[in-house]
Amino acid sequence: MVKVAVAGASGYAGGEIVRLLVAHPGVEIGALCAGSQAGQRVGSVHPHLAPVADRTFDETSADFLAGHEVVFLALPHGQSAALAGSLPDDVVVIDCGADFRLVDQVAWNSFYDTDFAGTWPYGMPELVTADGKQRGALEGARRVAVPGCYPTAVSLALAPAFAAGLVEFDDVVIVAASGTSGAGKSLKPHLLGAETMGSMSPYGVGGGHRHTPEIEQNLARAAGAKVSVSFTPTLAPMPRGILATCTARPKDDVTEGDVRAAYENAYRTEQFVQLLPEGVWPSTGAVLGSNNVQLQFAVDRHAGRLVVTSAVDNLTKGTAGAAVQCMNLALGLDECTGLPTVGVAP
Repeated sequence: MVKVAVAGASGYAGGEIVRLLVAHPGVEIGALCAGSQAGQRVGSVHPHLAPVADRTFDETSADFLAGHEVVFLALPHGQSAALAGSLPDDVVVIDCGADFRLVDQVAWNSFYDTDFAGTWPYGMPELVTADGKQRGALEGARRVAVPGCYPTAVSLALAPAFAAGLVEFDDVVIVAASGTSGAGKSLKPHLLGAETMGSMSPYGVGGGHRHTPEIEQNLARAAGAKVSVSFTPTLAPMPRGILATCTARPKDDVTEGDVRAAYENAYRTEQFVQLLPEGVWPSTGAVLGSNNVQLQFAVDRHAGRLVVTSAVDNLTKGTAGAAVQCMNLALGLDECTGLPTVGVAP
């Protein structure tokens, strides 16, 4: 049994990590740390986590995280680097924030207001790159940067097309809808139920969303060249889930058969990535609570676009599920251990 701690366990992402760890046969749950809710009973914040409901949140400090073999950091952006620096090198540290995702310091400085902390192995095992898959960089890793939720949905939707040379590097357009849990638990007036029920709205329009450079970084790794992206996120009136519609210009004479062959080749052996049968389209409800990604595509001849749609649960495959998947790889466990492949309905 591996002793595991979770910092930021009182948040949505941290709570989802705990939910998955409760069902993981290879871990012992140690410290559950929080910020302002330290000292409170876990069940008062996460009533659904019955097996640990009578535990108490500890303070988020190196002292409480000491003595664990794995530490998950589910903290706001900019808070992971200092805490990670206080942990021993032999501890597996898995950061669910953005602190270590980007390679380019200029890109970091353009989107974040904290110092650039460096880069850790990127935690998307299924990511198709020009050199193969990202999985190899995660096996045995001691530090892992978990992807953002939007980049997970978008990168897995488009990377195979770029890696196979099927689409042009410019004019990539993405519109994605996310549930409100993607914004975290902090109280924000625009996320009140009265503001979100029955309404959708865009945000981060015009290239302003922080996940834009991460998406471009991932697609460039698949293409082997710079990729430019127009990304528009929208807020949907649902608690969790992402539906991303991603389009790019196909190269001359690319057929639907070429696209399906590329995606089947990329994901045939991936348990968590599901290329749906022809005519069946992804939905957020179908992946709710699972570590799955659903994909479907079409070639729009009229507009000259490849359209790929993906659905993920932003809290599971988009964050916590990916984190546990990376822990499994880092520890040499079966990659799928403790991860649900069946969603919840209705």
